[in-house]
Amino acid sequence: MAEDSTEALESLISRTVQNGRKPAPVEQWEPQNCRDIGLAIAADGTWSYQGSAITRERLVQLFSSVLRKDEDGKTYLVTPVEKVLVNVADAHFMAVECASNGSGKSRVLTFRTNVGDLVEAGPDHPIHFNGAEEDGPLKPYLRVRGRLTALATRAVTYQLIEMAGPMMVGDVEVLALHSRGAVFPIAPMDRIEAMDE
Repeated sequence: MAEDSTEALESLISRTVQNGRKPAPVEQWEPQNCRDIGLAIAADGTWSYQGSAITRERLVQLFSSVLRKDEDGKTYLVTPVEKVLVNVADAHFMAVECASNGSGKSRVLTFRTNVGDLVEAGPDHPIHFNGAEEDGPLKPYLRVRGRLTALATRAVTYQLIEMAGPMMVGDVEVLALHSRGAVFPIAPMDRIEAMDE
């Protein structure tokens, strides 16, 4: 990323971030100025600017604190005066770690994202699994904030499957997780058994 562009955008965003790294109140901001400068988030969570990877972790964390996905399905970096389009290949973040407290229905799952967010899965931060009815891989997504999601890494996905247990949903036996009193179905048991073969 060009240094002059980096410093200008970083300076603008840093003036809007409050209390250190906490996400800014982007849902309250409706700037009229919108542009596309070539920002993107790859499927593996890597940020880039005009095709070049952004390797400064602090800058990526700063950008992530002013990220918002709008009703139109597009993702933006948002400040009070401007929003910048971010092309997202899959999820906005990666869930790189998961810690479990308790077990069964009293379990609380806490995730850490690649940008340092800590999120407890539950009614406000649900987990959903894509690929349950397909032959491809299961892909767990966690809602981080607003419409922003984190995709679990392969290691975290295996960890979630190991922690899950069978339960009946209607007349179908599924593998499911509990966290903060919420139930998150993973896939029908026959799908899980087929994966193990």
